[in-house]
Amino acid sequence: MYIDFYIDGYMQYKAKFDLLISQDTVMPYQPDEYQHVKYLWEDHIADELSPVDNLVYRSNKLGEDQRITNTGGGNTSAKLMETDPLTGEQVEVLWVKGSGGDLRTSTRENFSSLYEGKLQALDEVYQAYPDKGYKSAGEDRMVGMFKHCNFCLNPRASSIDTPLHSMIDEKHVDHLHPNAVISVASCKDQKALTETIWGGKLAYVPWMRPGWEAARLCEETYEENPDIVGILLGQHGHTNWAGESKSCYETSLWVIETAARYIEEHDKGEMTFGGQKYAPLDESSRTRLLTEFLPVARGMISTEVKFIATVQTDDATLRFVNSVDAPRLAALGTSCPDHFLRTKIKPLLVDFDPQNDDFEQLVDKFKAGLQQYREDYIAYYESCKHEDSPAMRDPSPTVILIPGIGMIAWGKNKSESRVTAEFYNCAIEVMRGAEAISEYTALPAQEAFDIEYWALEEAKLQRMPAEKSLARDVVVVIGAGDGIGKATAHRVAREGAHVVCADLNYTNAEKTAAELTDIYGQGIGVAGSGISACGPAIALQVDITKRETVECLFSQVLLAYGGIDKVIVTAGVFVAEGADMAKNDQIFDLSFGVNVKGGYVVASEAQKIWQSQGLKGAMVLTTSVNGAVSKKGSLAYDTSKAAANHLVRELAVTLSPLINVNALAPATVVQGSNMFPRDRVISSLTKYNIAFSADESTEALRNKLAEFYAQRTLTKQPITPDDQAEAAYLLISGQLSKTTGQVISVDGGLHEAFLR
Repeated sequence: MYIDFYIDGYMQYKAKFDLLISQDTVMPYQPDEYQHVKYLWEDHIADELSPVDNLVYRSNKLGEDQRITNTGGGNTSAKLMETDPLTGEQVEVLWVKGSGGDLRTSTRENFSSLYEGKLQALDEVYQAYPDKGYKSAGEDRMVGMFKHCNFCLNPRASSIDTPLHSMIDEKHVDHLHPNAVISVASCKDQKALTETIWGGKLAYVPWMRPGWEAARLCEETYEENPDIVGILLGQHGHTNWAGESKSCYETSLWVIETAARYIEEHDKGEMTFGGQKYAPLDESSRTRLLTEFLPVARGMISTEVKFIATVQTDDATLRFVNSVDAPRLAALGTSCPDHFLRTKIKPLLVDFDPQNDDFEQLVDKFKAGLQQYREDYIAYYESCKHEDSPAMRDPSPTVILIPGIGMIAWGKNKSESRVTAEFYNCAIEVMRGAEAISEYTALPAQEAFDIEYWALEEAKLQRMPAEKSLARDVVVVIGAGDGIGKATAHRVAREGAHVVCADLNYTNAEKTAAELTDIYGQGIGVAGSGISACGPAIALQVDITKRETVECLFSQVLLAYGGIDKVIVTAGVFVAEGADMAKNDQIFDLSFGVNVKGGYVVASEAQKIWQSQGLKGAMVLTTSVNGAVSKKGSLAYDTSKAAANHLVRELAVTLSPLINVNALAPATVVQGSNMFPRDRVISSLTKYNIAFSADESTEALRNKLAEFYAQRTLTKQPITPDDQAEAAYLLISGQLSKTTGQVISVDGGLHEAFLR
């Protein structure tokens, strides 16, 4: 009797324990045993956080490992008890990562908060719609209803996956897009593999576009399978849950690690993607081809709008583009909807033989491939469109694959192109995994179209803020380390430009680029090889008197961004001559070398790129009013600036009609100028009998001299680097698109420099 009692009690306890293990702590791996994801949870940090901040922490830890989810992809949630600000009562609130957020970088402000009870009640609203159903207008209309459920007037737009998180009756839910899991979800036998890999702990639902109907199907699957910890979403990713935040995190890791281990057990090694058809080019040959090809390609695809590039040449990318199966797999297109919203339905694989074709053949084959791609895309649009579909977007590819070289991804700015590259990196890994364990399948064309041209996605695009005036431009500022150049770099960055901060003094250039990055950020996306992994501002060293360094500068810019649009040269040198004119030869050589020849060298090297691109551009040189006003003590400087003025006119003729060339002519810009070091300022103050004390700061002395110069002008105002930067921006902004060969004085009104 007693034995039976204890056995019954043990069996009841074991059943409860097994259920707890199956639902909340599926983690046969210790934190240090994970091979394919990083275990990043730290109790001493997480335990000190509020429930909402703990959700943010979980999200950040998941997003930090790019094998878990891609930039901007996936969402997490927690159902928490909060105090209703109107009634003072405790209510259940769903906190879920909002639309457009990124798990890796999200903060509390990136999360929507909604009354869970109101969300649940929305199903009655939906069921009353006469036009409800999968992909119906009624289903789409539900997204607009979410805002009626907002808790505490939270303005963050809710994710399309909000009903999924609400309908799963668990406190914590993660919805992720890991490469390993999508690999399984993209196999032709994905349902059977779900059972095999996760042993019944994950259920399976076939592909459905995210929305109310997909969430209801997941809810039904959850209710019908009490022992599961998650659901594999066909062609999409997975959702898992737990009653506690840390357990939910660990369950997510278990799902991904389990899939990754299964894939690695079946990895095909050297026969991945059918083996290698081509050998990669050596780095030197690849770089040479890329720097020649990038501006050509940019010009060809930028027929409607300009694009910025990210180059990917890592081993994983090269293994794919060089493989036997690359043509077959690339033509199938991507699977996960998060991917092809960036990468389009498929990439353009150029029929290039790296061992036998040359640059001209690469260009010819790309041109032919581009034409065919556009024709195919138009046919795809025409065959799949609905009566109310948005107008067809640019039919150009956003991903170009080249055997022997790698991948070039394109976007409206650097962040977008890096995300595009990142997503196709993910697509390659998904195809590798799927082909290792089964056969890769992509979404049917109609399903892909219905995501790409979804009314909700179109509405999201329409809500995007207008692009700034230089958002798609690459602007090279030479002399960006200080003075006018630094101010100009900041000015064009405010208009969205990708800024190359170039200077003879690399340390100063780095400081300017770092300032811009601190203000505008590095951008999103984790892709790009070498310098192409950069953000919207980079620093490079250049000596404009040496052609090889200018050539190297532009080569790096091409690898970083794919092209060049505007070049602004603010670099210059001033050295006062001595009394013995016969001993001033070196001063003349230096002055003309930097102030005249340097501008010519930059223009002639940029010309090669501009001609390859075939896109309109602009160049601005910095001369001086001294080029028109002769005065004692600056013979070499003044005559070099006069020559620079004429160089502007010559270059305007030479580079027309593609490039506008103009100049700004400053006068007495003392503040922040390396042409006015302390000793020169003191010399000038002494020359003009301006009282000063030797213990005054350099900036104070500069201000005295600047004010003296201001009184000689008609406007009576000191001239600053920002004044010059404004003129430089105006000359490249497009507002003066029919002005070329002109020199614009920014001197406060020196009548001595008036046009004669």
